[in-house]
Amino acid sequence: MIISVQLIAQDQYVKRTYTTQKIAVQTPIIDGLLNDEAWNSVPWAEEFTVQDPNNGDAPKNQTQFKILYDDQHLYIAYRCFHDEPGKIESRLGRRDNFPGDWIEINIDSYNDNNTAYSFTLSVSGVKGDEFITGNGNNWDSNWNPIWYGKANIDREGWTAEMKIPFSQLRFGFQEEYTWGFNITRRDFGADERSSWQHRPQNVPGFVSNFSDLLGISGIKPKKQVEIQPYITTGVTTSPAEEGNPFEDGTSLRRNIGLDGKIGITSDMTLDFTVNPDFGQVEADPSALNLDGFQIFFDERRPFFIENANLFSQSVSRLEAGGPFGNDNLFYSRRIGSQPSGYVSLPDNSYSSRPDFTSIIGAAKFSGKSKNGWSVGILESITAEEKVSIDLNGSRSAEIIEPLTNYFVGTLSKDLNEGQSILGGSFTAVNRSLSNTDLEDQFHKTAYSGGLNVFHSWKDREWRLRGNFFFSNVAGTPEKIQHTQESFEHYFQRPDANHLSVNNSKSSLSGHGGTLSLGNYGGADNISFQSGLTWRSPGLELNDIGFLNTADQIDFVTWAGYRFPRPFGIFRSFRINYNIYSRWTYNWEHLYYATNFNAHAGFTNYWRMGTGLTWEIKDISTKALFGGPKLRQSAGLAYWMYMQSDERKKIIFGTQIFGFAATGRDKGAVNVRSYSFRVNYQPTDALRLSVSPRYFRQNRVIQNVSFSEFNNEDRYITGRVLQETFNISLRANYSLTPNLTIQYWGQPFISKGNYSEFKYITDPLANQYLGRFSLYDDLQLSTSENKEVYYIDENRDGVIDYDFSNPDFNFLQWRSNLVFRWEYSPSSELFLVWTQSSTNFGDPEKEIFPSLNDDLFDGSSTNTFLFKLTYRFY
Repeated sequence: MIISVQLIAQDQYVKRTYTTQKIAVQTPIIDGLLNDEAWNSVPWAEEFTVQDPNNGDAPKNQTQFKILYDDQHLYIAYRCFHDEPGKIESRLGRRDNFPGDWIEINIDSYNDNNTAYSFTLSVSGVKGDEFITGNGNNWDSNWNPIWYGKANIDREGWTAEMKIPFSQLRFGFQEEYTWGFNITRRDFGADERSSWQHRPQNVPGFVSNFSDLLGISGIKPKKQVEIQPYITTGVTTSPAEEGNPFEDGTSLRRNIGLDGKIGITSDMTLDFTVNPDFGQVEADPSALNLDGFQIFFDERRPFFIENANLFSQSVSRLEAGGPFGNDNLFYSRRIGSQPSGYVSLPDNSYSSRPDFTSIIGAAKFSGKSKNGWSVGILESITAEEKVSIDLNGSRSAEIIEPLTNYFVGTLSKDLNEGQSILGGSFTAVNRSLSNTDLEDQFHKTAYSGGLNVFHSWKDREWRLRGNFFFSNVAGTPEKIQHTQESFEHYFQRPDANHLSVNNSKSSLSGHGGTLSLGNYGGADNISFQSGLTWRSPGLELNDIGFLNTADQIDFVTWAGYRFPRPFGIFRSFRINYNIYSRWTYNWEHLYYATNFNAHAGFTNYWRMGTGLTWEIKDISTKALFGGPKLRQSAGLAYWMYMQSDERKKIIFGTQIFGFAATGRDKGAVNVRSYSFRVNYQPTDALRLSVSPRYFRQNRVIQNVSFSEFNNEDRYITGRVLQETFNISLRANYSLTPNLTIQYWGQPFISKGNYSEFKYITDPLANQYLGRFSLYDDLQLSTSENKEVYYIDENRDGVIDYDFSNPDFNFLQWRSNLVFRWEYSPSSELFLVWTQSSTNFGDPEKEIFPSLNDDLFDGSSTNTFLFKLTYRFY
């Protein structure tokens, strides 16, 4: 075994080399004790360096390691010294929880300076594994390979052993291999991370800065073959509804399915699932907004999460973020979502709709060749879904979701050792709409695709990015007209001279892209990026992707400075400055703001951050929901967060956000949000968490309805006072690293009360009082039950138009209790209890009394599920 160093590129960066050996005696038993004869054949590699926070220093406690291999496996031994072994933190948790002290090896088996496989083992025996892409920018913790690891505490600290099958790594055949690798240790008590291959803070990149692992030869890449069948059974209970044949109080659930992973070649793998069931997945948190924008929910289903980074095609790719941060050509939540078709139901009938669209099957083909070609293909078919209808005992069914095929394909090529990447992507949705009544409700086809370019130079310090994409949807003229008039497009806006609705078109096309240039790192520790992203009016991605809005051009500039060393009371400190500007696609200026934010870690191990955004101009094309542009009240937004020492048994943190209109619009908008979090770890096995959040907004102009009077449009708005409160409750109990019980529950309430109704007269007036005309008592009246407001605009005693009372009080309860036992590597048993309840309370009631009285006043649904999987490999 040989350890060497090699000076490269930057004076402060020294690349290290480790040469391993093949085992000539009995292979080690993985028990964490390091007493096997094989380990005596190689000396310890040592001299770790702090990565964070005191970058470049010697760590408080040093670490050593050894690496061996045989024809089937890679073996790693670790010696983690500790001056006080009694203070080693041996917390338990679920897989990928990364609790307490841990050690980690990252392996770039492609040796492409861009992707890697990460294996983490805590001192308590909890395993974590992640697939790294984007040179360290993306970590996929849902990659779950089969490997082995044990740890042990002794008088000198703690030790660990890992055994990683080569079948879990991807690489092309070579006579001799050079792999990138690095080993990182987390010293929980010192709140310190140290690594064998030191990467100075001002050196950009992650995987590209690994050390070299040499000496592996005579092995052949392994083709994975793993099959995982499953069975589920369960029962759902809810209050029976008299006379409703679909709501008798109980429904049974039985299912079988199959997941698999097959190595087509040594570096290309096919993942598939047949009739998948995701009953063990935690429910989405409750949410409600008034602005009309889609709510983005994270993917939680295992099949779609694993290797998701290979298929993600972000639209913006800008460091400073913005309202377009979630826009993507592929949003996997579209597959298997709730059926969205509708049918007219007969009077006095009962109906039953499925909660989700069934996924018949899905497959992913992915990998990377030894010459730098990366490929990802995803194919999925969802079933035709029907609503069941009962009319006086006569049963019928109507289609509400067509049989649909989803396709995603990506292809990219690494150039110049990964410093440049050229890629492309394509998505397709094809629906079977013949013999259905859904032609006017769905696009028959939806296609999108694009090209991605990434180029870096000066050791990846400078980076140029560009992505260019298109979309095309096709369907009946009625459906295409609906798309043009939808929230994302609003072609009907009366003041949009560059837009008009065409009711004869049977397709709609659009395009967009992003261009950015940035500098990351360098000796001065200053980073910056400037970029422009655009979306043409006809861009439509929401059949298989995610798009918040089209007809928009955004410009962002970001600059940041990170202090390279601790100083004074600070363990770390960084500051950022951002500039945002926005236009319509016709270059009508909409928005301008600047932002400053700072983040600090302190010597007492607390963390804190704060920021201030000055909105100078804010004009919305969405606020009147298809009406003209509306000048929003600009002002100051502020936020702050704080977190206590995360090494302690009790951890608490808080976040505060506020916005207040300023200048001539002072008093027009006031928004406040407070959240608090407390984590309590009474034992290594038990972790409790409580996270309440309160949100309040008082807004003078909030859209309510639309009407017409004397051939003039009336965009009706009102003052809204909205309050939202929720609290997340979590409990995690780990009996062993492979046996856990997890609970999550969330009560949620959001109520809004409207007053001061008005209609818009001059939407772009500089002062908010000039933008509307307030209805007086002679113009405004209500129905006896206060469910309808009547408007007599000309005060002639005749009702001119009306609108529904927009007040609301929405309550929801969601919870999951999951018992999980990994009884064999990657083979699991789940016992799940899911409970949900939705209710609508009295809007006149105060928020907390309503939460107490009305949360469970409606019907509750309980689901009990048993799921068993077994992984053959």
